[in-house]
Amino acid sequence: KEGDTYVFACDTSSIVAETVAPYYVSRKRQGEYTVSDYESLPDERRVELIDGVIYDLSAPTANHQFIAGEIFFQLKQYIRAKGGGCMPFFSPTDVQIDCDEFTIVQPDVFVVCNRDNITRKRIFGAPDLVIEVLSHSTRKKDTITKLEKYCEAGVREYWTVDPDKERIIIYHFEDEDDYIPKIYTFDDKVPVLIFGSQCLIDFKEIKEDFTFIPD
Repeated sequence: KEGDTYVFACDTSSIVAETVAPYYVSRKRQGEYTVSDYESLPDERRVELIDGVIYDLSAPTANHQFIAGEIFFQLKQYIRAKGGGCMPFFSPTDVQIDCDEFTIVQPDVFVVCNRDNITRKRIFGAPDLVIEVLSHSTRKKDTITKLEKYCEAGVREYWTVDPDKERIIIYHFEDEDDYIPKIYTFDDKVPVLIFGSQCLIDFKEIKEDFTFIPD
C-alpha cells in the first residue's frame, strides 16, 4: 500500500500465507495432495485444494451467505436481462481452475462465459469473474493465496468483499497496464468490468438489508 493506493502484481512469493488447517486423507505431506485425494474425502467435509495443499473450509456466517447470495442474484438478473451466454455460479461448486491435478477451489460467487468449461461434475478452467466474501477464517487465503492463484490461472477480474470494513477491492487482471486495484465501499454501485461496467452491483441496497444481522 502506497498512501491510500493499493499496488498489485502477480508475484506475491515474499508474503507469508495463513496457517493451513489440514485434513489428512492419506500419508502425504501438504503440497502433495491431488484431485484424487480431494475426491476421496467424505461429502460432508468441505475443503479446497490449492497447489497440493488442503485447506479446511469452516461454515460461513449468515451475513457472509446473505451478501454472496445478493451479489449472485444481481449478476443473474443482469445476465438474464441481456441474454448473454455467461453463467453465474455460487459456492459450493468445484472449479478445477488450472485444469491440473493439484488445485480445486470453491469461489463464493463466479461467472463463466465459456460454456465449454462447464460440466455436471465441476468447472474446468478459470472463470471470467471471481468474487470472494471475506471472513475471519479465510481472509489471508482469499487476499494472498487465492489472489496469486486467480491471477496466474487467467481469471479476468477478481473481487474481495470485506463485510467488516464495508469495502470492495477489484483486481482487473485483464488490463496488463494497470495493476492498481480499484476500491469501493458499501455505499457504492460497483461496476463489473468484464461486462463493460454496464452491470452495477448495488452494495448500498445489500448493506441496508443485512445490517439487521447482529455481530
